Amino acid sequence: MHSKLGKTVASARFATALTLLALIFLSGCQQLAKQVQPADGIQAASTPYQRKDWPHWIDADRDCQNTRQEMLIATSRIPVQFKDARRCTVKTGVWVGPYTGRKFTKASDVDIDHIVPLAHAHRHGADNWTRAQRRTFANDFDNLLVVDDATNQAKSDKAPHEWLPPDRSFWCEYGRRWQHVKDKYRLIYSREERTILKRLAADCSPR
Repeated sequence: MHSKLGKTVASARFATALTLLALIFLSGCQQLAKQVQPADGIQAASTPYQRKDWPHWIDADRDCQNTRQEMLIATSRIPVQFKDARRCTVKTGVWVGPYTGRKFTKASDVDIDHIVPLAHAHRHGADNWTRAQRRTFANDFDNLLVVDDATNQAKSDKAPHEWLPPDRSFWCEYGRRWQHVKDKYRLIYSREERTILKRLAADCSPR
């Protein structure tokens, strides 16, 4: 009798231990899922973001001027000066960064910013795009602005609810441009994005 009772107790303890282990495992999985879930509620991208997967600054028309150079030429307030007679690389011009209103004359002092950053696009629906689709997005003039280095670094891959230009007078245009690009490429909006864009649109509407 004692032998059977001992076996029963041992079996019960073993089953309890297995149950506890299963609960611990499930709890760990739930915690991991919470860590993986992005803060804005968007489903995690199926692949990690790699900038090399987004071919940018291409020379689409093969005139030796890539997308960056063509943006510098198109947005300079005066005719640009090139580094050499080949006219492939811009050296100087006059650019006014819309994020700050600051003026620049050296091409080396400015960046070309993606209004909707590549990494943001990747996390909001572009993770399954083809390389050709990513190339188109990365070189689309609708999504590009000439800005200063420091402000571009400060913005990084942030959305409008996380970052807006220091110059408040550009907020309305920034919100419109952001929404235009995301709609054009059918990218996903987070709740926070929609909230700030609606607020910007309301503030920018004629009274």
